[in-house]
Parts: sequence; C-alpha cells; structure tokens
Amino acid sequence: MSEKILHISSRDNPALQRLRKLSQDGSAYRKLGGVWLEGDHLARACLQRGHAVTLAVLTEEGAQNPALRALADAAPRQLIVPAVLFKGISGLESPAQIGFEIPVEARQDLSPGLDTVVLDRLQDAGNVGTILRNAAAFGFKQVLALKGTAALWSPKVLRAGMGAHFGLRLIEGLSPADLDALQVPLIATSSYAESQIHQLALPKPCAWVMGHEGQGVQAELMQRCALTVGIPQPGGEESLNVGSAAAICLYESARQRLA
Repeated sequence: MSEKILHISSRDNPALQRLRKLSQDGSAYRKLGGVWLEGDHLARACLQRGHAVTLAVLTEEGAQNPALRALADAAPRQLIVPAVLFKGISGLESPAQIGFEIPVEARQDLSPGLDTVVLDRLQDAGNVGTILRNAAAFGFKQVLALKGTAALWSPKVLRAGMGAHFGLRLIEGLSPADLDALQVPLIATSSYAESQIHQLALPKPCAWVMGHEGQGVQAELMQRCALTVGIPQPGGEESLNVGSAAAICLYESARQRLA
C-alpha cells in the first residue's frame, strides 16, 4: 500500500491526537502551526484558492466516494479512519466525511494602501466569520484583528466564514498603533455622527473599523479615525449587530467604487 495513504484504527494515533487539539482548542493553531478544516465545502474552497494542504482525513465511507477521494488526492498524506474516530475530531453535530489540515502562517506584516477591515476585540466567532465573508464579497482584501478579537482561524470562525479566509490577507494580534502603517483613512460608525453613510463620498481606499459587540470601538482607535458615519435606522432600534453594520458599510464602499 502506498505510504501516502494510511489506515488508522487507534484513537491514540499521534496524528489524530494533534487533530483533536486543533479542532477542540480554537487557538491551538497558534502553537501548532496548522488548522483543521472539516467538510467538502471548506476543502474545495481551500484548493480553489491554491492554499497548501498538509494532510487529508477521510472516513472509511468517504474513501469510497470518488469526489471526496479527488479532493483528498491534493494532500501529500491521507488518513482513512472509522467513522467513530472521525467523530472524535469533528466539531459538527453531524460529522462530515473529509477534513484537511492546512498550514497557517505566522503573523505577517500588514499591506499599506489596501481596502481593509479592522476588527476591534470582537468576541463572537459567528460575527467574525460573517464579517470575513462580507469583506471577501465586497472586495476588501485585508482583515486586521486587534488583540482581544476571537481567533481568526478557529474552527467556529472558519465555519462561519464559509471559505472566505482563503481569499483574504488575515493578520491578528495587532495594536491600534500598528494601524498607522496602513496609510489609508480609518472609518468608524457612530450613533453620534453628524453625517449618514449614504450622504458621504467615502475615501478610496479605506479601512472600516468594526468595534466590540458591547463596548464599540475603543477610544484610542476612535481617535485615529479620520471619519465617523451614521447608519440610518428609521425603525428606531438603538444599534445594529456588528455583522449587519459591517455588511452595510462594506456594501456602500463597493457601491461607490462601482458607480
């Protein structure tokens, strides 16, 4: 049998122990240098963007599926495991039949001059993943996470991002002062802003700042913003979910660029 394909029957196998850490600890990738992707959608998105793959894991049933085998063949190593062992590394209620381990880069330098989204201490993985999808959809190429933001490559954020990670430049662990290197205007939303978002010609490129779900944008970062804008809410709600606010802001930037 090819050394590329190994059948594993023990849950104590070192490779499976490693994958359990990656799937169960949202920040383990920072120490281990790898990320666990589960399911054919994320696997396909990863390959379509040309991202490297370290390892593919298939259930015994999945190994009989030609489409899943074709995805797994992109990896230099494949593990085939019983469904019960795959369930032990799965983060889903209904486990998939394929997963990848991919390498994740250490912190990079941010790129100046790019349309960017800045995440200021966002806590909810669903919100973070949603904003990554919005950024990718509306042409923002870079997402920067300040210290205190949910781990960008955690399994929950990956699932919420639905493949958006692979089309973005992602950097985390930053401070407000690091953003000075962006060399583009920072924009934040505020209920106290004098102008509404649709009334302004937005700078191009720019960096939209999305703040903590409860506390908003921290004062040190707000002081760095060249512009604050309001989002009309004629229904009278006090505030919007940060994922919804991000969608509106990034759409308006994209709309003005296209116009």
